[in-house]
Amino acid sequence: MTGHHAGPRSNADSGAGAGPAADAFDHALESLRAGEPILVHDAADREGETDLIYHADAVTPEAVARLRNDAGGLICVALGYEIAEAFDLPFYSDAVEHPATADHELGYDDRSSFSLTVNHRDTYTGITDDDRSTTIRELGAAAATPETVEFADEFRVPGHVHLLKGAPDLLSQREGHTELGLALADTADLAPAVVVCEMLDDETGDALSPADARTYADRHGFAYLEGSEILERCR
Repeated sequence: MTGHHAGPRSNADSGAGAGPAADAFDHALESLRAGEPILVHDAADREGETDLIYHADAVTPEAVARLRNDAGGLICVALGYEIAEAFDLPFYSDAVEHPATADHELGYDDRSSFSLTVNHRDTYTGITDDDRSTTIRELGAAAATPETVEFADEFRVPGHVHLLKGAPDLLSQREGHTELGLALADTADLAPAVVVCEMLDDETGDALSPADARTYADRHGFAYLEGSEILERCR
């Protein structure tokens, strides 16, 4: 756990009198504000994955350990488009001149949201839980006050934290975990910087099923949302 929360709750513990979907949505917003993780499943006809999501400024070394042990996918920080533009962060496929960046055939989207990989300059190798949490929290701080940050003075490239660049119009343009997480942060009045990490199944090696992801969320008292719930409330 991150150390920012008051204790585990189920999705039914918040918003007394409201419907289950409203309870889960409000619980997710409250969790992000409190530094707790949430789970978001995008859609069965998209990636079909559930991501473990934190707001960036809440990510401690313990949170990184949870991301790599309980989720197991790629630990990324999604930044809002305007923030990424302020820091001159490109989409990776636009920045690299190599034949392999052309003719992407993604079965679930028109383009990848990957940008650069970074380490904060106060880290050593960049890969430890301490180092990655430092980089992630500093990205969250930078996103909160971009006008005060000279990005190249604070971060170096390449690094061990993958940056994702949100679509300019968020959910009106793209419905990936990048945009779903950023839309939730915006609705929660938080800076546009969230950590997303795919949850994998240790037995099959595939994406964790929605049923198993929901069971994990219930076991730990974390909010679980379907992408459709976020689209309904945030788009």
